Amino acid sequence: MEKLKLGFAPTRRFTFSKEDALKYKNLIREKIEIFGMDIEIVDLEGINDEGLLFERHEEAAIIKHFRDAEVDALFFPHCNFGTEDVVARIAKAIGKPVLLWGPRDEAPLADGMRLRDTQCGIIATGKVLRRFNVKFTYITNCAIDAPIFERGFKNFIGAANVVKQFSNLRILQISTRPSDFWSVICNEGELLETFGIQIHPITLDELTKATLKVEKKDSPELAKAISYIKKELDWSAVTEKDILRIASLKVAMKQIATETGSSAIAIQCWSTLQDLIGIMPCLANAILTDEQIPVVCETDIHGAITSIMVQAATLNTAPTFFADITIRHPENPNGELLFHCGNFPVSLSVEDKPQLKKHFLFDDHAPGTHEGEIKGGEMTLARFDGDHGEYSIFLGKAKGIDGPFTRGSYVWVEVNDWPLWEEKLVKGPYIHHSVGIHANVIPVLFEACEYIPGLTPDPVDPTVEEIKAWLRGSDLNK
Repeated sequence: MEKLKLGFAPTRRFTFSKEDALKYKNLIREKIEIFGMDIEIVDLEGINDEGLLFERHEEAAIIKHFRDAEVDALFFPHCNFGTEDVVARIAKAIGKPVLLWGPRDEAPLADGMRLRDTQCGIIATGKVLRRFNVKFTYITNCAIDAPIFERGFKNFIGAANVVKQFSNLRILQISTRPSDFWSVICNEGELLETFGIQIHPITLDELTKATLKVEKKDSPELAKAISYIKKELDWSAVTEKDILRIASLKVAMKQIATETGSSAIAIQCWSTLQDLIGIMPCLANAILTDEQIPVVCETDIHGAITSIMVQAATLNTAPTFFADITIRHPENPNGELLFHCGNFPVSLSVEDKPQLKKHFLFDDHAPGTHEGEIKGGEMTLARFDGDHGEYSIFLGKAKGIDGPFTRGSYVWVEVNDWPLWEEKLVKGPYIHHSVGIHANVIPVLFEACEYIPGLTPDPVDPTVEEIKAWLRGSDLNK
């Protein structure tokens, strides 16, 4: 994945201290670099001698500079009061997520003079941004070393990455949905018209031909996939021929996704594919998902969209897992089983060598499922979905718990109030499919929705007010 490019446009106003503005420009730049996020910073050095935004006649040059760099987001730290009209016009012209913040002012000098009045300027800029109909994120005015600055900055960068990935989303659709799965029906035209999301469909016959072509030709990619399977899994229940076919399918899907510019894949995983090539795609799906090309089952387009959003929220540093919400825990009233046939990423497995088996549900028992429990811990569960032209994203936090053994890929989780979750899921617009990740990305996804017209965040735990309080750092002031 390409690095997120952040336009760094520190601003000042001529009536306040130029020296302090320059000092804080450098301190802020140093601080965000210390945060260690894998982003590219595009600054204003060279636009003028200060690398600061304050001259109105430089507005066009700054807009061109950021456009030429193809920035994905803008950060306007107010190093003193700032120049709100230029900030707003640049933000409007670039049309990317905007972060507004400034370091907390010191006490007035002994003679009563104030050097920056940063907070005052932030409030002014917020008003002008609203006049320009520019959506923006702000971090509470605080000291540069305050934890809320780091929290807010990282959350914004994650949200901007979600918006970036969502705005350029193309999904490889491999065949139609299974005829029994009415729940995954989606409106392709509406997704394109509302969000710009593109679907690239191919048939299972096309995938079969691509798989057999890969299988017949030695390649480094195929050798690498075979080596990975043999090294990372217990494959004693299948044959060398099965492994070759599974690895070939994985390589073929990745090639087609790359050729079509697709970020995610939704595949009709049963049962025609088994008739065509004699294997289940579960392990191939798992390996690709581990490689940040999430593959979802039963041609669930909305599930693929969710997967891209959720992994983008971590700056693509953690894999997702695509799960059925299946049964309640036999003893824990707030416990639930997250399961699928064998598609969870291998890297999440509890066992050192999870088992590669034949499918346990279908009569032909085709090989290709990767079974076993995955690790617990804190997780986010999410689901992008919609009907009747209205779209939302379900958000909730869960934690792994002990539970009885079951087949397939699985993990037992506990939530705060299962009856509340169940009511929200059943009454919709959601289904039994969800996307999980071992990270707290709920505030990131919540903030990303600010920049995605037509998408409403729908958190169940934490609540909207709890998320907003966390974002403004209310818990840090106690």
